[in-house]
Amino acid sequence: MEDVNGTIVFTTVDRPFYGFDIFSVEVPPTLDAINKWTEKSNRRPRVYLNRPVRPDPEPLPTPSEALFTDRPTVKDGQLYYVSTHEPPEQLFKSWSAVYSTRLDSGETTRLTPVGEVDFSPAVSRSGKLVAVASYGSRPWSGDFHELSTEIVVFPASDPGRRVSVCGRGGWPSWAGDSTIFFHRVADDGWWSVFCLDLTEDLVVSGDGPLRITPPGLHAFTPAASHDGRRIAVATRRPGSEFRQIEIFDIETEAFVEVTKLINPKFNHYNPFFSPQSGHIGYHRFRGESATGDLKVPYLEPVKSPIAGLRMLRLNGSFPSFTRDGDLISCNHDFDPINGGVYVIRSDGSKRWRLLKNRIAFYTSYSPTERGVIYTSVGPVFEAPKTTVQIARITFDPTALKDDQEEVQAEVKILTSESSGNNAFPCCSPDGKWLVFRSGRSGHKNLYIIDAVNGESDGGGSRIRRLTYGECIDTMPNWSPDGSLIGFSSNRHNPANPNIFGIYVISPDGTGLRRVHLAGQEEADLERINHVCFSPDSKWLVFTANLGSVSAEPVSLPNHFQPYGDLFVVRLDGTGLRRITCNAYENGTPTWHSVIGEPDIGSLSLGDVAHGVGEKLRGQFQEPLWITCDI
Repeated sequence: MEDVNGTIVFTTVDRPFYGFDIFSVEVPPTLDAINKWTEKSNRRPRVYLNRPVRPDPEPLPTPSEALFTDRPTVKDGQLYYVSTHEPPEQLFKSWSAVYSTRLDSGETTRLTPVGEVDFSPAVSRSGKLVAVASYGSRPWSGDFHELSTEIVVFPASDPGRRVSVCGRGGWPSWAGDSTIFFHRVADDGWWSVFCLDLTEDLVVSGDGPLRITPPGLHAFTPAASHDGRRIAVATRRPGSEFRQIEIFDIETEAFVEVTKLINPKFNHYNPFFSPQSGHIGYHRFRGESATGDLKVPYLEPVKSPIAGLRMLRLNGSFPSFTRDGDLISCNHDFDPINGGVYVIRSDGSKRWRLLKNRIAFYTSYSPTERGVIYTSVGPVFEAPKTTVQIARITFDPTALKDDQEEVQAEVKILTSESSGNNAFPCCSPDGKWLVFRSGRSGHKNLYIIDAVNGESDGGGSRIRRLTYGECIDTMPNWSPDGSLIGFSSNRHNPANPNIFGIYVISPDGTGLRRVHLAGQEEADLERINHVCFSPDSKWLVFTANLGSVSAEPVSLPNHFQPYGDLFVVRLDGTGLRRITCNAYENGTPTWHSVIGEPDIGSLSLGDVAHGVGEKLRGQFQEPLWITCDI
């Protein structure tokens, strides 16, 4: 893809703030000792550094090229893990498959059959058996609260001999070689841990899955001790907004708190035992008083799958470059206190706030005026008639001094107060016009106005309607050559407000067409948005759910649109390529040709910009669909 180059700046929803680390605490050998330990403990858990193994065998593609790897387990010199380096043959299917790599030679074997999807691998104590949460060969149906996975077991030496031992379940964990613990939503609505026993022939013995944890609390992501007497689980209890790690003693059916007594106001995720169950590990926010990086970089280089294409994660959203590429405008939080419009140097070294005490979202730099940025002010993502207005922000670029945090700016409202929900302005390449989305007709369609004077200039109207229909047309973007406007719309399925595709139209209103992605079938779960053109106007970058999910969602913090990743495609729908892959939502991209220039060129993969903002935060939300109100 030699013609795909430049720099893409994007946001990953809340991801820069997490500051996750792996922590470990010692587990005493008896339940009485555990109780005494938890009653007295006020010590800090120890932190361990996990160094990922990046094998690179031939032929390509290889796991070293994967943009996402997950759930590593080391057993007898083998590393077992999930990788997304091999794309499936169809859209709306996860890329996740389980692999094993020899640590001495780097030899890698795919354990998941081609065409199938596996998550959350677990290896038995002897290393002879592997259990996975398998989605099978089905395309993704859009599920993400509880994935429709089954527990599948196979010998590590014969991965083709797959046996489904439970028709519904996820996150398997072995006790020995014959007992598997896993989670699923019980019939009463509580996430609970179940277990089953297997014979040597991988046949389920007894009456099948047995529920282990009681109703009245959520218990998920189980980890079994080596003897099967205890399980470590992440719990969410009624009255608590935090996820905690607890130990459940199977014989006494008693829970013992672990992390609540150490860090009661942090979320804790995905526990695991050491090989002899003497320690229990988990993920959590490292805390403000811990060692290590505690500040959030304004820009952070991330791995790109395309040579010549640079990827930078932004601490903010809706970025936009100046024509020269030396400054980036963006939004931060969507609230009146911390929100507003910001300007960042494109080397990430400094940030200034231009607009405060207003809710502002979306930015578009004027291509012809270095001190002009367009945005929208008002409540975010509301009904068509809600008052949201397009604003023109003017400031003096020479006033951007290193010893200042804010720069004075003048705000001019370009839309009338009675015109409804006006948002997502994008400036034409000549700087004369703005295309934006408006709900003034009762439906959200696209309009064009004068970029300086707005809707009217005393004597007459300066607004023109671009699209029509009882649908949602949104987030328009003007191509750099001025010939097209790209946008997202549900006009092919207007009855569904969540289904969006890519459309393009000429600025004069002619040539409206949908960009059909090669291999794309009409689907009721398609979500494509945040469309942006490449600098040469030949490609589009956008966020979409075309790659399904990459991990079990219940193991992660909340995200507004789960599993949105960035893709690029030509204007005719060919050349589709995924350029991000993780378990979070990536979006709001902007694309510039500044890769060869010294300011952004000074940032290398693995580095962070030396400008830093606010402290890392640990108070991210639990998934909003996990409720204790049952």
